[in-house]
Amino acid sequence: MASDEFMSLLAAWALVHETADEGWKAAVKRGSEQMPGDMGDGPEAFVDGLSAMIAEEKERLKAELASGAVEAPGSRADVSAKLDDLRFEVSELRGRLESMQASLDALTDDEAE
Repeated sequence: MASDEFMSLLAAWALVHETADEGWKAAVKRGSEQMPGDMGDGPEAFVDGLSAMIAEEKERLKAELASGAVEAPGSRADVSAKLDDLRFEVSELRGRLESMQASLDALTDDEAE
């Protein structure tokens, strides 16, 4: 590939990237101007609203990362949150097992009679 062809390829890639970036910015702007729940304009309004929400979350994440407030994976808070989730799941399973046991007991009582 000649140097001129390579530069043309990179220029085309940059143009596509810039066009996509401008489209993203326009969708975020349109979505930011929408009222919550304003999806009556169809799929485009949904995409615009979603883009605005993602942009807000991206900015929040950038600020959080810049502040250094993010704890490393495996930190005490991370482990604590995972343990809370696990406790909830185990209690859900326990409830389902107790319900199944009650159903089985009722069936065996009916058969014994």
